[in-house]
Amino acid sequence: MSFGMILQQLMQGMLVSIQIFVVTLLLSLPLGLLVALCRMSKNKVLSVIAGIYISVMRGTPLMLQLMVVYFGPYYLLGIKISNSYRLTAALIGFVINYAAYFAEIYRSGIQSIPQGQYEAAKLLGYSRTQTFFVIILPQVIRIIIPSVGNEVITLVKDTSLAFTISVAEMFTTAKALASSQTSMLPYVAAAVLYYIFNFIVAGLMGLLEKKLSYYR
Repeated sequence: MSFGMILQQLMQGMLVSIQIFVVTLLLSLPLGLLVALCRMSKNKVLSVIAGIYISVMRGTPLMLQLMVVYFGPYYLLGIKISNSYRLTAALIGFVINYAAYFAEIYRSGIQSIPQGQYEAAKLLGYSRTQTFFVIILPQVIRIIIPSVGNEVITLVKDTSLAFTISVAEMFTTAKALASSQTSMLPYVAAAVLYYIFNFIVAGLMGLLEKKLSYYR
């Protein structure tokens, strides 16, 4: 099988990888902000729960989390799981994992804002909600873009971990092709596609960072 034909077969798996990547970003970024706010809350219960959640998600392997999300409903609750649940389980696992990392990034960004800005906003008549979303959050986003960019690039590569629960993403497809063809060529083709994917994402993040660096 030629290199070009292998690339064509890998593209279907690539679409699944892209789906995992996009859904994870769309859901984990806002969830991460919510978790960060809970972590910083004066409500001790919310703060402790958020802290435990972040600790568990960051302290255990993503591969293990994916297996728990997929097999958990059956072993813990006796719920029968179908093949169609594989992708859903992968999406849930990725979202809750990356939300924890993004939560800590948000928290560091929020805490870097000088307290004087909160006091100035209060004097101008802004409510706490208005202060956060109008004044604080735009600055936080600009500050955390480099750190978010690093996590986004890592996410591109981490999509390959979906093979743990047999989701037919690109690495799973490459592995099957390599086994059937008894060749390393599918892995080389997958590496090329991952690199192109990562190169595009890194470029877009760089453009976003440059666009938001209007204070420099």
